[in-house]
Amino acid sequence: MATADVTVMGAGIFGLAAAVACGRGGAHVRVIDPGGVAAGASGGIVGALAPHAPDEDRWDALKTFQLDALLMAEEYWADIARLSGRDPGYARTGRLQPVEGEAALARAEGRTDAAASLWQGRAEWRVIPAPGGGWGPEGGMVIHDTLSARIAPRAACAALRAALEALGGEVVPEGHPEGAVIWATGAAGLEELNALAGREVGRGIKGQAALLQHDAAALPQLSAPGLHVVPHGDGTVAIGSTSEREWEVEGPDDQLNAVIARARALVPALAEAPVIERWAGIRPRARTRAPMLGPHPFRQNAWIANGGFKIGLALAPLAGELLADLVLSGENRIPEEFDPEASLTA
Repeated sequence: MATADVTVMGAGIFGLAAAVACGRGGAHVRVIDPGGVAAGASGGIVGALAPHAPDEDRWDALKTFQLDALLMAEEYWADIARLSGRDPGYARTGRLQPVEGEAALARAEGRTDAAASLWQGRAEWRVIPAPGGGWGPEGGMVIHDTLSARIAPRAACAALRAALEALGGEVVPEGHPEGAVIWATGAAGLEELNALAGREVGRGIKGQAALLQHDAAALPQLSAPGLHVVPHGDGTVAIGSTSEREWEVEGPDDQLNAVIARARALVPALAEAPVIERWAGIRPRARTRAPMLGPHPFRQNAWIANGGFKIGLALAPLAGELLADLVLSGENRIPEEFDPEASLTA
């Protein structure tokens, strides 16, 4: 086994995206994860890639970063598909969001011009009558944006693994870190940082989701407060998710039933669709709510990629590229708000 230039601890979406970017940069990369690829939160089923609301008065570094990542996603995932020979399940099919009440309608309409500016003319935000037809509310108004996309999380991670292997890298269940080390160990990694720092740097948040058998592959995803309904290309629709700071069991529980019921009420077409999978996972949330990307505060020649929480799948392509630049060449284009030190001092 050849010596690794870069070792990535963790085969979730952040770790694999960083590994592929380092491999593209000419490094021999080894990813180590005893659970295998997408064993943690990255093995979920929802896969909603959706932007923040375009509000110029509340725009910040995280929203800018997420926008940049979403705008590069179509080309990025097409390239991963070519390199790996595997379909990551990406499609930019847009999103519908029901608008309830006159105040919400005024806010939504007021964001149309902001979207044109902030989204660089590359996607639209419009308020339109609900299309109906069983997909979403019957009547009323909805926000339609053309920036939102979907990804199949497990397929995307498998494609990244295959892309890494095409570049000469490898994913193994065990081994000792060699060379530069990227720690992308999710919720477990945040617990380790908490112990090292002697305070809470971040924590895991439980999320639950369900997969229904229903073919709506060409339709946009739907979003309402606390609810995502995401049709995938394989004839399934993912529904999620809860956001739980405390839990008694790590697996799915009765709270998921309420999420499924809300989705069926919003989307009449799903009323009789059978549930084929129930999923639960622990998602890593940093104290600052921003991702943690940068030098490890407690280890030498080591970096952290963590804290993706609900938007890690969207951020991963850009996060991986910028972290690889930092590790391989010392070029730092990562927003300072994402430095792990920010979570230590927040």
